[in-house]
Amino acid sequence: MKKLYKYLLNTLPRPLLIRLSYVFRVFAPLVYKGNKVDCPVCEKSFKKFLSYGSEITHRENVLCPYDLTLERHRLMWIFLKDRSNFFTAEKLDVMHIAPEQCFHGIFKKQANLNYTTGDLESPIADLHFDLHSIPLEDNTYDVIFCNHVLEHVEDDKQCMQELYRILKPGGWGIFQVPIDTTRVETYEDASIISPEEREKHFWRFDHIRLYGLDYPGKLEAAGFEVEVYDYHKDLPKKQYEKYRFHADEMLYIVKKK
Repeated sequence: MKKLYKYLLNTLPRPLLIRLSYVFRVFAPLVYKGNKVDCPVCEKSFKKFLSYGSEITHRENVLCPYDLTLERHRLMWIFLKDRSNFFTAEKLDVMHIAPEQCFHGIFKKQANLNYTTGDLESPIADLHFDLHSIPLEDNTYDVIFCNHVLEHVEDDKQCMQELYRILKPGGWGIFQVPIDTTRVETYEDASIISPEEREKHFWRFDHIRLYGLDYPGKLEAAGFEVEVYDYHKDLPKKQYEKYRFHADEMLYIVKKK
């Protein structure tokens, strides 16, 4: 059963996984009922989380069985609640690229947000477009979320510049990517095209690069100011263990002057 679950999770297209998750969330919380781990997004506790990841990045006890949050989603939620004006500002124009299902319904209902989602093919996106050429005006959004997208695109520099273009002066965003903290520089090789080799080199079959510690510099080259949020400084150890945060997970907060 575990092998089947792992196979489906890593091979099915994301739009199909999103649709199937609505069925899964009905019975999964009953199976995993307990109080050893907490999800701050759905505010539920479980005996454990589900496993998640490719053969290389597979992790036990990380995926919430109710809202399907991972470590990075729970970390982003803590930041939004405790260190931003996302829930308190009078009005924010928000663009959410490749919207995470765990956030989509919550953000859509927020009265203070003019919330728009965009993706190439996601069934829950409001707009469908190529990130290399976003069909929107300059300086449109106060906040942009673009998480675990840039490792998939052909030209990440162009996409970063497009995101910078549509962000308002004074606006901010969260741009997460998988990062190999043992690498100083981002690893790319256009000759690697098979899914098997891409997973081996870039950690997943549909990734075309693996970012290194130079990632903040790439964002700065596109014009952004970058702040790296380290949750270890804010949360008690017991709390981040209950949330099952990854030791190397950081939030990359971008700002436009």
